Amino acid sequence: MNIQGSLFLLAAYLLGAVPFGLIVARLAGVGDIRTQGSGNIGATNVLRVAGRKAGAIALALDMSKGTLVAGMAAWWFGSASPWSAASVVMVFLGHLYPVYLKFKGGKGVAVALGALLAWTPWAGLLMVIIWLGMAKLVRISSLAALTAFVVGPVAVVWLPAPELALPTHLLISLLVFWRHRANIRRLLQGTEPKIGQSKNQ
Repeated sequence: MNIQGSLFLLAAYLLGAVPFGLIVARLAGVGDIRTQGSGNIGATNVLRVAGRKAGAIALALDMSKGTLVAGMAAWWFGSASPWSAASVVMVFLGHLYPVYLKFKGGKGVAVALGALLAWTPWAGLLMVIIWLGMAKLVRISSLAALTAFVVGPVAVVWLPAPELALPTHLLISLLVFWRHRANIRRLLQGTEPKIGQSKNQ
């Protein structure tokens, strides 16, 4: 199991590290997404630079890699296994620090939501609902994401979830906040752009 688990974690990281946003943007004909908009490889910047269709595809692909890894880990090792919790973290870290891009990746919101939706479905569903609802209400991508990741660790305390769900959610939420530190500063300053605006995110 140690060998299988270790190989699975490696595969989870390598899949998480696939920069779908960068790939989709190139296929959409806009070139290197890292030199445009916010410079981020995530779906929000793809939406901003390459349009709604490309943004939606990038979002779906990033969420799907998290869902695939977490779902397969839960099936193979069991949801309560530490290997499943570690797999959720590894696919997330792959997106944040992708080996293919010299460890300079995205902010991890979509891949984390996809993974948590598969591993802790009740909490994950609540997070997705809050994320989408806030995005529609305030039209600020970062604020919507941060709100969802505040709710996640609280939700797993009250909703059915594996034993390791709370520390896993806390770790992921802390990293999401860390990756959004520039966004948080702009939110406090009132300068954070809304979804669809062309300013840096």
